[in-house]
This record gives sequence, C-alpha cells and structure tokens, in this order.
Amino acid sequence: MKGKKSSYYKLFIFIVFIVLSINILVGVILITVSSSVYKSTKLDELQSIGDLFINCMQDDYAETRDTRSAMTKNLHKKFSTKYHLMIYIYDENGNCVLSDADYNPDPKKVVKNSDRISAAEINSLNEKDYLGIETKSISANEPYMLYGTFFFLKGENDLIPTRMFAKIYGKSNSIDDFSIKIALFYTIFCIFSVTGQLLIIKRRLNKLSAYENEFRRISEMYAKRDFSEHIPTNVPYTTPEIADYVNAVAADVAKSEETSKTFIANVSHELRTPITTIGGFVDGILDGTIPKTRQNEYLVLVSKEKRLRILISSMLNMSRFETGTLRPNFRDVNLTEIVIQTVLMFEKKIEDKNLEVEGLGSDRMSAEVDPDLIQQVVYNLVENAVKFINTGGTLSFRFERSINGICTIGIKNTGEGLKNDEISQVFDRFYKTDSSRGKDTTGLGLGLAISRKIVHLHHGHIVVKSVYGEYTEFLIQIPEKQPKKKG
Repeated sequence: MKGKKSSYYKLFIFIVFIVLSINILVGVILITVSSSVYKSTKLDELQSIGDLFINCMQDDYAETRDTRSAMTKNLHKKFSTKYHLMIYIYDENGNCVLSDADYNPDPKKVVKNSDRISAAEINSLNEKDYLGIETKSISANEPYMLYGTFFFLKGENDLIPTRMFAKIYGKSNSIDDFSIKIALFYTIFCIFSVTGQLLIIKRRLNKLSAYENEFRRISEMYAKRDFSEHIPTNVPYTTPEIADYVNAVAADVAKSEETSKTFIANVSHELRTPITTIGGFVDGILDGTIPKTRQNEYLVLVSKEKRLRILISSMLNMSRFETGTLRPNFRDVNLTEIVIQTVLMFEKKIEDKNLEVEGLGSDRMSAEVDPDLIQQVVYNLVENAVKFINTGGTLSFRFERSINGICTIGIKNTGEGLKNDEISQVFDRFYKTDSSRGKDTTGLGLGLAISRKIVHLHHGHIVVKSVYGEYTEFLIQIPEKQPKKKG
C-alpha cells in the first residue's frame, strides 16, 4: 500500500486478517474431518480383519475343537504379521487362550495384563462391541486401535457353544501420519493461495488508493476555488457516480464563481454611472458651478435617474423569490389588456426602430394571476424584444387557451436570435449572451431570471424558442385557475 494515510491501508489489514482467519478455520475443519474419516476407515478395516480371523478360527474349531490347534496358531501368526496386529482370544472366564506367546518365544509386551480380562470388560463386551482408540490397557506411549467383541466356538458334536472374547489391537500411528500429511499439504497450499489472493487484492487496493489520493488532491483544488481539473470517472473498481456528483457540484460552484464575478462587475458599473451622475449634479449645485437658475433643471435630472432604484428593486425581488417571502395576490385579470398597456410604454422606441406590431387585436383572454407580477414579466420580455429586434422588424403577440385550461402568451421578435448553447442559459441569473453585452450595457441579466420565478409562482412555465439569425419567441404558460391550497 502507498502510505498509511490511505483509508485502503486499514482495509487491506482487515482483509488480511479475514483471509487468514477463514483459511485457518477451513484448514482446521478440513484436517479434522479428513482425519476423522481416515480414522473411521482404519477402524472399519481393523474390524473386518478381526471378523475374518474369528470366522477362520470358528471353522477350524468346528473340526478340531482346539483353540490352540496348529492351524489356528498359524492363522494367528499370519494375521498378526501381515496386518501388524496383536490378537488376544479369551474364554468366558476371561483367561487368555490364544496370543503370540503360544508360538513366539519373545512375545510382544505392549499390552498390560494381556493374560486375562476383567469382569467389567467381559460385561461391557457382552453388551456391545468396542471399536476405537484405546490407551488404558496399553503400556506403550502411543495409543492403539482396538476392536473388542465376543463370539461363539462350537464343535461338531457340541450341544452348547462356548462363549469367547477377542481383543484385536492395531497401531494408530498411520492416523497421526495422515493428519500430519494433510496439515502439511494444506499449509503449503494456503501459503501459495493466500499469497496469490493478497497480491491480487493489494494490486487492486493500490489502484483505489492512488484514485483516492487523486480524488483528495483535486478536492483540495476545489476547496481553493481551482476548478481547472476534473475527478476521473473511468477508474476500474470505483463508483463513477460519486465523482460525477462532486464534479457536478464543482461545475456549479465554478459557474457561480464566474457569475458572481460578472455580477460584481455589472453592479459596480451600474452603480458607478448613476452615482457619478447624481454626485456630479449635487456637487455642481453645492459649489455653484451650476447656476441657481438651472438648479431645478438638474434636480429634475437627478430625480429621473432610475437605474439605481431599478437595480436595488431587482435584487430585492430576487431575494424575496429565493426566501419564499413573496406572496402573489391572485385575482381574475384580462391578460390581453396587460400586454397592450405594457407595449404602449415602449411606443416611442417602437416608432424609433420603425417596428411592425402584430397580434394585439386578438380576443381578450383572462386568467387568475397577480397583475403587478405578470406585468413585470411582460415588461421584461417586451423590453428585451424591443432592445434586440432588428430595425424595421416585426414584433408579434399571440394569445391562446388550451382545452385543459392553460393560457399562453407568446412574444416574438425578428432579429439575430439565440444560439443553441445560449438558450439553455438564458434564464440564469446575471447571464448575458455575447451579442447582448454590446447592445445591453444597462441590464444586469436579472430580468429573465425574475420572470421565470414569477411564472413558477403562478404554477406555470416560461419557455424560449429561437432560430439563430431569424427570430426569438418567449411563451408564458399559466393555468386559467390557480390550484386550491390543501387544508
């Protein structure tokens, strides 16, 4: 891992712990189960060999009626030698009647008290066979497998069979050897397997750690208002949505930063001009530069300087819209009359540009609105239309009511129009198109943003259509009746 500062370092340590724990647990279970199965197999094998010897002994006894016959001793020797067993046969009183001592001058001495068995052992074997690892009667350090059972011997002319007992011992070191081999094999396997797993995980986490460092570095740039880079979204094993969200927020902040700079520049310019004009006139009156006979004339000019008031009013309205403190006063209003009255305010400008006005003779259309707010929307749209229309162009209006009760006011002007990228931004606060910056030196770019807020307060929509080089049309869509408030 590249440095402990990465959050993936602790994750890697945790994964190492989990992987090792799982492999150790699996190893313990595997070795335990395998050893148990192998042990069970070896015990079953001991039981099968013991039963086979007893069957052979029963067959020989049926003919010879002798537990120490030459055939029986020979079978005992062969079974003991071939399968590495210690076979002890006892009569019903617990006395040993057959062992390797019957033919071996140096018999094995690993079993305690092999010459007889206790009454408790006789009772136990009468109830059920014993098959398992036994250490109590073994003098050697290592445990032995033991198969204990009872059986009957019957001669050809015997009326009552003789009860006998057998204790057959086999070495258990093969079980321990098997467990050790399984443990060794699994350990070697785990070393390679876990190493491979951790290397793959480490490689992936290294990539994620590098991505995290890159994410942190660019985020720190964002915090310092440097938006020159974007967080990559195509890194494998990562969630691109998070980077997309952060990049989107950064883009919004960057846009806001640019907007704020533009706003400050525009406000500074807008404030400087009226304040300079008003200050110059006032200073001229105070220092006598402007004669008393003309002071009233200049005071009238100061009174008519409305740009400062318009700027402050626009800012206050935008603040009221955003805080939700503006409450419209809805009532039934003739929308056509509002448009006509607003157009008359621009009569002189329309005449100066020699414009043709169409559509004001339409039938009257009414709706439930706040007349002052709607007039402000119409004023902003007509002002823009007159400002950016070509000389001798056409200013068109249309009024439509749909069957679902939506009233539409359309305001269209010929002229330069808007580009596609400008259409998506035209309602943003303080936004001005490149072409409007030269033509509109007095506006702040708040008019359309405020208009959209007002229309939304009326539960309506305002949209723009434009073909660059031909026309621009704004459509105000408002419901004929405002929805009733719940409760």
